Amino acid sequence: MATIAQAIRLALRYAECELGVRNIFGQDVGPPLGGAFTVTQGLESSWNSPLDERGIVGTAAGLAMMGETCVCEIQFGDYILNTIDLLRLIGNTCWSTRGHFPMPMVLMTPVGARPHGGIYHSHSIESILSHLPGWKIVMPSTSQDAFGLMVSAILDGNPVAYLIPKALLFLPGEPLEGEPDNLKKRINAPVNGREAWQPDWPDIHPTAVPIGKLTHRLTGKDLTIVTYGRMIRVVENALEQMPAERIQGRIDLLDLRTIVPYDSEELIASVRKTGSLLVVNEDSEQTNFGEHLLRVLSESTAPREAVLLAARNLPGVGLAQSLEDLTIPTADRITRVVDQMLHT
Repeated sequence: MATIAQAIRLALRYAECELGVRNIFGQDVGPPLGGAFTVTQGLESSWNSPLDERGIVGTAAGLAMMGETCVCEIQFGDYILNTIDLLRLIGNTCWSTRGHFPMPMVLMTPVGARPHGGIYHSHSIESILSHLPGWKIVMPSTSQDAFGLMVSAILDGNPVAYLIPKALLFLPGEPLEGEPDNLKKRINAPVNGREAWQPDWPDIHPTAVPIGKLTHRLTGKDLTIVTYGRMIRVVENALEQMPAERIQGRIDLLDLRTIVPYDSEELIASVRKTGSLLVVNEDSEQTNFGEHLLRVLSESTAPREAVLLAARNLPGVGLAQSLEDLTIPTADRITRVVDQMLHT
């Protein structure tokens, strides 16, 4: 079963073969490494840039202005902030040029805590990026969504931030349509001798996941839980710890998948049905994107209870596991909150 890293790699392979993508680049993105998290191993269109986030984003902007769809990578989301003025320029270019320069580009970057990233490799940046008009923002939580959202991002024709929950990158996922049993052997580079290695690409059915559409992971009548990325797995683990009879048919678990533009129609319908809302993510709780969802959904549906569970407002995420668990939402914290909300 394909991991998220493999699914992204296969989607990029499809993009360079069938969608005309000729430039996939960033620090260590090209051979021999193929990306810090291996998502670009073996790609013919991948190349290494200098360690220069502004240069990476600026190059992508130039290519997009020329009408060429490209995919660039910032190695860790934490280091994207010194490009914020360029990101704002990219986001408003289509609007300010009356549609003459739509800026077709994908910026992918790993985000969130784990594995032991510490203060400089653990930040979540979706709330910051959501303040930049003109950008679309997606974050997959499964291998199938990772493949499908990358294809959709490349086809979209607008700037898309493709955020990768790095804690999920190498976990087994669902099989992709057409995936062979020996996928790892065929597309994962060996540790030694990778300079001479060539991938044996399988034919994967190119399924696109629409941007702006959430998916239901569970269906229930009493509590809506909205989350995305890594927190989908954490919430699922939390619910598995609870007695089945306590939550059976009571939880509406929604995987947002697209942060901007989010699926407001489905969100409103769910909260109107349940009357109770919990938003979970691992971004800092202060000025969190989840606060925006709470406001919009509270104004639209007037739930009896609306709660945000996010990372504590600290300068960073601790390196030790105990400090990390004190910072970001854990299954135990989620279980306690869900149990309390089901009692109200």
